Amino acid sequence: MRKIMIDLDDTIVQGGYLEVLNEYMGTNYTYEDTEDYFVESLLPEDKVADYLDYFYNHVNVYDYAKVKEHAIETIQKLSEKYEIYICSAYLDKRVPEKSGVVTNTKHMWLIKNLPFLDPKNFIFTSRKDLIDCDIKIDDKVGNLKGLGKLKLLMDGYHNRKYTDQDLKKRGILRVHSWDEIADILL
Repeated sequence: MRKIMIDLDDTIVQGGYLEVLNEYMGTNYTYEDTEDYFVESLLPEDKVADYLDYFYNHVNVYDYAKVKEHAIETIQKLSEKYEIYICSAYLDKRVPEKSGVVTNTKHMWLIKNLPFLDPKNFIFTSRKDLIDCDIKIDDKVGNLKGLGKLKLLMDGYHNRKYTDQDLKKRGILRVHSWDEIADILL
């Protein structure tokens, strides 16, 4: 059975991070306001540490995130033909001592929302290039490095700086939806 590595944030679920930031700051930023993956880049530098403390100690970002359309149904269908691994980064280099909090919230979300997958196939690492699989699906170009015959980049606000030509040189194909992924893999 061929193996697929699938990312969680901005691949299966969308949002949450900016919604938390807006709630904390009383702002109404949109994802079009930033090209940076880390939405805290919208904050003044002197507010970032306080915001990160709030984020890691008082919030479950998955209470704010939304499942991308047809993600769960498509993953369930894929699981009938492929061995599925959910591989999600968790380490925040700015506050590594608090990163374990995110692992727990990710794990609990996966258990609840993808009950058809074996929890032994949940991998939490910031080194996705080490994962040996046939197909990789992620929203970050850097996470698509390493092994993988087919690499699918889920389109997102933070990766639009890469042209189709840039991606082709890296052996990556941009996708815009889970329906598109289903058309490719099912």
